[in-house]
Amino acid sequence: MALIEQPLTEKLIVRQLGLQPYLATWQRMQDFTAERNEQTVDEIWQLEHEPVFTQGYAGKSEHLIATGDIPVVEVDRGGQVTYHGPGQSVVYLLLDIRRRKLGPKHVVAQMEQSVIDLLADYGIEAFARPDAPGVYVGDAKIASLGLRVKHGRTFHGLACNINMDMAPFLRINPCGYAGMAMTQLAELVPELDTARAHQRLVKHLTDRLGYTDIEQRTELDA
Repeated sequence: MALIEQPLTEKLIVRQLGLQPYLATWQRMQDFTAERNEQTVDEIWQLEHEPVFTQGYAGKSEHLIATGDIPVVEVDRGGQVTYHGPGQSVVYLLLDIRRRKLGPKHVVAQMEQSVIDLLADYGIEAFARPDAPGVYVGDAKIASLGLRVKHGRTFHGLACNINMDMAPFLRINPCGYAGMAMTQLAELVPELDTARAHQRLVKHLTDRLGYTDIEQRTELDA
């Protein structure tokens, strides 16, 4: 029996990339977005970053309190400063939302809801806030969002705190909010299976975005 070719809107490549330097990954993300065409398959990259603070293009230096030996990178996304480090699940969405007839607000809502779904798996109630994008458990933030759209294509994405060193968040005003409490899944779930949590997050996201033909890869194309 001949295989039925799925339409391009159903196809997605998910890349599990492990620990990656920020600058090189950001450049690859920009290049992918600039060079893609109408036949390029959408991708989601899940990875962890070496320690780095990233500051949105409208970010204010006053929110950098004592960055110390951790580098600060000014990036082409909205929002203020946040921290990335090992043990945080960073998910980059490289999607042609114009082709899939999706609006940016819808994609952001699905990003938030995927984190809420992940926490619900562990019996934890989480929620999004209209006044401060991201996902929260009580008064503490557990996931940050920063999506960029260019010519109908998205890049950047979300960062969910899974099992990481939280101390660097004390060196900044996270997302521009002085004194904002930050939390992570490992603080809420005893004996957390970290690898499983990373997998569940991407599964919830791809389910919510509606892709049905998903290919898993573990490296970037040359």
